[in-house]
Amino acid sequence: MLFERREFLVGCLCGALAQIRLYGQRPYPGLDYRRYHRCLPDYLTSLAREAYDLRNRRVSELTSPERIQNYQRWVRETFWELVGGMPEKTPLNARVLGSFERPGYRVEKVLYESRPGFHIPANLYVPATGEPPFPGVLFQMGHSLNGKAASTYQKCCQGLAQLGFVVLGFEPMGQGERTYYPDEDGYLTRLPSADEEHTKPGRQMLLLGDTSTRLQVWDAVRSLDYLASHPLVDPGKLASTGQSGGGTLTMLLAAVDDRLTAAAVSCGNTENVACADFNPPGSTDDAEQNLLYSGPLGFDRWDLLYPLAPKPLLVSVSARDFFGTYSPRYLSSGWEEFQKLEKVYEVLGHKDHLSWADTPLPHNLSYRKRLEIYNWFRRWLYDDRTVVYEEPPVRVEEDEVTWVSKSGNVVREFGGETPFSLNLAASRLVETPRAKPDLADLLKLDPLDGPAGFESLGRSQLGRVEIEAVEIQSAAHVWPPAWLFLPEKRVVPKKVLAILEPFGRSVRWKEGGLYQELAASGIAVCAPDLRWIGDLRPEYGKGARNHASWHQDEEQWSWSSLILGRPMLGQRVTDLLAVISGIGRHPRLEDAEIIVAARGQLTVPALFAAAMEEEIKKLYLASGLVSFRSLVETEEYSHPFANVVPRMLHYTDLPQLASHISPRPITLAGTIDAGGRKLSVAEVKQIYGDLADLTVLPEAVWNAKTMERL
Repeated sequence: MLFERREFLVGCLCGALAQIRLYGQRPYPGLDYRRYHRCLPDYLTSLAREAYDLRNRRVSELTSPERIQNYQRWVRETFWELVGGMPEKTPLNARVLGSFERPGYRVEKVLYESRPGFHIPANLYVPATGEPPFPGVLFQMGHSLNGKAASTYQKCCQGLAQLGFVVLGFEPMGQGERTYYPDEDGYLTRLPSADEEHTKPGRQMLLLGDTSTRLQVWDAVRSLDYLASHPLVDPGKLASTGQSGGGTLTMLLAAVDDRLTAAAVSCGNTENVACADFNPPGSTDDAEQNLLYSGPLGFDRWDLLYPLAPKPLLVSVSARDFFGTYSPRYLSSGWEEFQKLEKVYEVLGHKDHLSWADTPLPHNLSYRKRLEIYNWFRRWLYDDRTVVYEEPPVRVEEDEVTWVSKSGNVVREFGGETPFSLNLAASRLVETPRAKPDLADLLKLDPLDGPAGFESLGRSQLGRVEIEAVEIQSAAHVWPPAWLFLPEKRVVPKKVLAILEPFGRSVRWKEGGLYQELAASGIAVCAPDLRWIGDLRPEYGKGARNHASWHQDEEQWSWSSLILGRPMLGQRVTDLLAVISGIGRHPRLEDAEIIVAARGQLTVPALFAAAMEEEIKKLYLASGLVSFRSLVETEEYSHPFANVVPRMLHYTDLPQLASHISPRPITLAGTIDAGGRKLSVAEVKQIYGDLADLTVLPEAVWNAKTMERL
C-alpha cells in the first residue's frame, strides 16, 4: 500500500515536470506580492492556537474531584475579573403592579431593580394547582425585539407553570419594555436589532472597565434572588433555561451562582472562540458574549458551565446553526467541548446528569425543544421520569397584556437608569491620570524582535519621482506594505511624511496625486497599510455566506483581537512603530525628520505612536476624535470600535497623550466629537489646555500645500 502511494506521488511529479517541458513554463520573473490578506487571519489564528492548547492542557488535568473543585473556583473568579467585577447587592424594591389569570396558571406583573434605578419588568407564572412550595425556573429570553412577549417564550413559560413550576420570565436589557433606544412609537428599538441594544452601550462601558456581560449576568442573579425569595418557591430547587441569547445567559448564570439545581441551555452560543480549526475572526457575537482578554488565560465559553458540575445540565442545539447563526465550527466545537465536560461529570460520579440533544430545525425554541425542557426539569426537580409527549394548552398573549408598565417602556414610565446613563455616571467618578502610563502594556503591544527594516520589493518611476514598493515585518505573520515616494535622486529629503489613510495606502498614489506632489516638492512620503486597512484587510472566512459576510467587518475582527488579548488599536500602533523604525534605516532617509499625518480613526494610533516614539517629530491629525471621554459622553456616537481598549480612561486619554508629546508640534485640524460633530477651535483648546506648539485649525485640510508647511 505504501509502495503504491509512493508510485502515485512520483507519477504526479513526473506529470507536472512533463507539462512544464511541454508548454515551456518558467518561474514568474516579476514581483509576486505576499498575500497580505492572510496576515491578520494568520496572526489571530496563532493566538487562538495558543489559547486552545493552554486550555486543553488545563482541562486534561481535571482527573480528581479536588482538582475539579479548584478549577470551578478559578472559573468563577476569572469570570468576574474578566467582566469587571461582582457588583454589590442593593435593595430590589420589588412590587407587583398587576396580574391576570388563565386556565392552569396566573401571571403576576412584577417590577424590581437589579441596581438602584435600573428597572427590570418581569412576568411571574404561578401554577393554579398543586401544593407549594414549587420548584422555581428562571426563564431567560433570547434576543427577541419584544423580549418576554415573544410567542415561543410565552408558550414555554405557560407550559412549565402548568406542569408545576413557578416561572420568572424577565425582560433582558434593551428588549421589550426595557428598550433603551426606542423608535418613534416608543416601544421597540430604532437600532438595527435587539443585539445592538446590548452592544451599543457595551462598547462605551469598556472604556471604564465595565461590560454588558456584567450588567446582564447581574440582572439574572438579582432575578434569581427575587424568585428564590418568593413564598411559593422552594429555594432549594431552582433552575434556569433560555433560548439563543437566553441560553447563553443561562451559561453566564451557571458560572457565578451555585443556587442553581439544574439548567437547560437551548441554542446558546455553545462554541469556543479559540477552537480547533479556528476560522478567523472566530465566533464573535454580541458584546455580552465576548469574553475579552480570555484567550491568554486559556478561558473560553465552555468554562462557564464547569462550576455547575455535577448538577443536571441539558445542552440542546440546532444542527442548522452552523449555517449562519453561529460560526461553521459551532457544532464541532460544541460537541468536542461537551465530551470534555462529560469526563468531568464522570469523575464526579454523575455522567447521567449531563445530556446533549439536537434538532434538525432552525434556530428557535420549537415544540420539541420545549418538550425537552419540560421533561428535563420534571426529571430532576420533581424526580418524575414520566415523559411529557404533548405540551399543555398554551395561548400567545398580545404584547400589551404582558406589559408591567402602561406605556410599554419602563424608562419612560418609571424614570430610572439606562446602561448609557449608568456608564456616564461612573465616568464622572474617574479622573484620568495626567502621568504617562505604560502604553506598551496598556495596548498589549507585540515587542519588535530587533530593529525593523524596509524590504524593497520593486521600484518604478512617476515623472522624476521614484516609487518603491516596500514591506516591513511588525509581528509574527504580519508584514505591513507601504508605498515610498522619493524625490529625484539629486535631492536629499529633509523630511519624510508618514501618511495614514483610513481607506489604505493606494487612495492617493496616482499620477498627479498627493504623494507625487509632495515628493516632487522634496518631501519623501511613506504611505503604509495598517492592520485591517487597505491590502491588510483580511480575506473572507470560511462557511455560510451569512456568517462570513457579517464577520467580514472591522468591528468583528476588533472583538476577536480583544478576546485573544491584542487590541486592534495596539496592533496598528505596533505596525506604525515598525514603519517609523524602518524609515530611519532607509539609506536615503536616515537623516530625514519624520512627520506623521493621519486622518479619521487613524489619528488615534498616530497619537499613541508619537507618545511612544520620539523619532516622530511632528503630528498632523485631521478629522480626529477629540477624546475617549467624548465617546463615553455621547449616546449617539459613531466612532469606530477598533480604537477601544478596556479601562482606557483609567490610564490615559487623547489630550493626556498630547501633553506627553509636547513640546513636539501637534496640529489638530477639523477635530470632531464621538458623534462626528465638528468642534470649534475654542472647544478643542478648552479640552486640550495650554500646550506648547499645539495648533488647532477649524477645517481638516488634506492637501500638499498644507503638508509642505509642516
